[in-house]
Amino acid sequence: MERILLDTDPGVDDAQAILLASAHPNAKIEAIFTVGGNVGLEHTTRNALSIVEAIGQDIPVYEGSGSALVVFPAEDAAWVHGNDGLGDADIRPEAKQIESEFASAALVRMLNAEPNEFTLVAIGPLTNIALALKIDPSLPTKVKRFVVMGGAVTAHGNTSNVAAEFNIYADPEAAFNVFEAWAEAGNLIELVDWEATMRFGVPFSLVEQWRKIGSPRSDFFNRVSNRSFDWASEAEGRTKMFAADPLALAVAVDPGCVTHAETRYVMVETAGMFARGQTIVDWNSQLGKTPNTSIVLEVDAQRYYDLFEAGLK
Repeated sequence: MERILLDTDPGVDDAQAILLASAHPNAKIEAIFTVGGNVGLEHTTRNALSIVEAIGQDIPVYEGSGSALVVFPAEDAAWVHGNDGLGDADIRPEAKQIESEFASAALVRMLNAEPNEFTLVAIGPLTNIALALKIDPSLPTKVKRFVVMGGAVTAHGNTSNVAAEFNIYADPEAAFNVFEAWAEAGNLIELVDWEATMRFGVPFSLVEQWRKIGSPRSDFFNRVSNRSFDWASEAEGRTKMFAADPLALAVAVDPGCVTHAETRYVMVETAGMFARGQTIVDWNSQLGKTPNTSIVLEVDAQRYYDLFEAGLK
């Protein structure tokens, strides 16, 4: 059983990822921590509450940081996700409330209460994780697995700083601290980067089949995804849905879907006109540093699609 602590900035694909993970028979989302990212914290927290209500599971939601550690405001992704983060579908929670405890404090408490029991999954900026490390620097030794959606390991990014991926670029200082902390602990981050997302996009022909499933989950999927589908197919001319966060959750709940990964030392650049937020990989082990990252390069696409579809039924 994968007991998941999910740090997220919902976000259309965050919602899709929660649908996927919450339906897996051998996984359980035990807490959700919100962070500002795709849209502002007010929206991401409200969206997390709405998603939890939509899936009908009693998952506590803890609100975290609304800004980066050093430089803010960062650019957001409302132009993809809608101003409200869920495709401007005007979805609001009916009764679900946030917990009183701050996200980073709750994360530290849970990991110390049951060390090495939880899989931590971060699919937004890494601000909450970096703040948790300030509370407890030994945190990496208490996490069973740490799966991160972020980075662009050969600099094919998706931000105005073209070599950088959104989640890392939103708070490079936080990402730098997190990657260094895992390196110092001798533990590995399982990295699902933006380039893997592009390689394993879901064909829109398959997405159209999913949209006709007719379940409450698929109806929710349609409501939050319609705007981004239109944007991707019309404005971008894509033939696939790039679903970064669902891919990361597929790796988290079913590690067997990874068919090829390479272990390397990864660092995050925090300076430079064109390099800020870039994930730099020591591909040839030239620095002599202990690897801190298992970079997911290939997955079983059909297995991933099956996991995604199961979350919509």
